[in-house]
Amino acid sequence: MNTQEIVAKLWNLCNVLRDDGITYHQYVTELTYILFLKMAKETYTEDPIPEDCRWDALRDLRGLDLKNHYKKVLDKLGTETQGRVREIYAGAATNIDEPKNLEKIITSIDELDWFSAKEEGLGSLYEGLLEKNANEKKSGAGQYFTPRVLIDVMTHLVKPQPGERCNDPACGTFGFMIAAAQYVRDMTDDYADLTEELANFEVEEAFSGCELVHDTHRLALMNAMLHGIDGPIYLGDTLSDFGKRFKDYDVVLTNPPFGTKKGGERATRDDFTYTTSNKQLNFLQHIYRSLKANGRARAAVVLPDNVLFADGDGQAIRRDLMEKCDLHTILRLPTGIFYAQGVKTNVLFFTRGTSDQGNTHEVWFYDLRTNMPSFGKTHPLKREDFAGFVKAYEAADRHSVEDERWHSYTREEIAAKDDSLDLGLIKDDSIIDYEDLPDPVESAESAIASLREAAKLLQEVADELRAAKEK
Repeated sequence: MNTQEIVAKLWNLCNVLRDDGITYHQYVTELTYILFLKMAKETYTEDPIPEDCRWDALRDLRGLDLKNHYKKVLDKLGTETQGRVREIYAGAATNIDEPKNLEKIITSIDELDWFSAKEEGLGSLYEGLLEKNANEKKSGAGQYFTPRVLIDVMTHLVKPQPGERCNDPACGTFGFMIAAAQYVRDMTDDYADLTEELANFEVEEAFSGCELVHDTHRLALMNAMLHGIDGPIYLGDTLSDFGKRFKDYDVVLTNPPFGTKKGGERATRDDFTYTTSNKQLNFLQHIYRSLKANGRARAAVVLPDNVLFADGDGQAIRRDLMEKCDLHTILRLPTGIFYAQGVKTNVLFFTRGTSDQGNTHEVWFYDLRTNMPSFGKTHPLKREDFAGFVKAYEAADRHSVEDERWHSYTREEIAAKDDSLDLGLIKDDSIIDYEDLPDPVESAESAIASLREAAKLLQEVADELRAAKEK
């Protein structure tokens, strides 16, 4: 049994809980509580877990005894343990009301092919569950799950290196940092090429994040643990004073939440130059300020179209970004790949300068939106869809790239457009360009002239026929 089949079996267990009124998101959280104990047993890492809270203690109980003990287990793990275990179970409570349902889930999990699951990686199994949840529209989880293919492309182009500090200030289930860690693992033979000190740094400090939503934070902790990452994942609001601690990073990879704060409330950060209720503009300010000013620290950030053209604070923040950073590339993403259908998004790639002025000289745009197929469940986004962009991005001489989707604008040209970055889209073949249509008056006059010419020719032919007949 492969990981995909195990994920399908675990996901189908959700049907058992429907009568308890449990949502998809609650189910994944509930499954996290139970899977943690089973996975700890399978990986021989039960030491931090009290003996009466371990998998075997749950598996051997039935009915009401099981339900009551399970409640005690959740409470004890969240209050009487340390480290990751305590973080994952902090405030944990079960939504399962029917003891038979709990028993069914524990029995079903115990019967899965855990040998195969371990062979393919428990982290892959858990991420498969998170992806399943994100793709289920009723779960509402798509808002914090970025497609794996997009994460991988952004990570590949930003190229995190050993010894660098990487961060996601709105980390969701920690997908970006897991991809960054895997990138470094792949280039160092699973850290074998590194000194012991540097290898420990990669595991314990290199990859960090912050998440506002408690349940999502719990999923991030579990995901990181199953991928061998012990870096700090904070529960808090990056846009509050809590976020001031996140600074001096070499790499930021993120897809921050879109929208405005409740009631138009502005961010409480007093270190922001521009105060706005627009979340994505505040996150953008945070991100470029959190990078080291060494000329190498870099970021790739998913942001909606309005960041590119918003007036007022939006315009000021774009100017500030282009002063402090080299905003070298903007990828115009297709619609429908995540978030609500029709939400238009982009990836901004930039590098923090050594000074706070004059760092952007030219911005390159790649249009992956116009004249593209409609992406979604039936047509998922694939790595090959980014091939043209990756080739252009990595070209030694970007000006030599021949691709109609690839255009550049100088800083002066952008300034002449009031610093709007809503640029780089090619002509949409599905829209009629009325400027290219012929003038209707000229067309009518031309048609009339043609008709007159035809009438004249017909008259000449008629005259010739009449003359021939008279002879």
